Amino acid sequence: MFLVFTMFLLVIAMSISLIRMIIGPTVWERLLALNLVSVKTILLLSVYGVYKENILLLDISISYGIIGFLAITLLSRLILRGGRQK
Repeated sequence: MFLVFTMFLLVIAMSISLIRMIIGPTVWERLLALNLVSVKTILLLSVYGVYKENILLLDISISYGIIGFLAITLLSRLILRGGRQK
């Protein structure tokens, strides 16, 4: 019961972060909200893997974490350099 409640709260937190990503006034706030959604997705996958007792979902969440970290890093560098104009 506690894991179901945790997953429900994570979905609510993800939806709030998605709203923040849509209305964020700067590109940095949108990037931060995208990072929050990525982290909360990893948490949701991990909690669901523990709930269903499926070890494969934990491996998928670790892989998604690595991919999310690399994507946020590359997007930050692209924004700092000014995009594709150079």
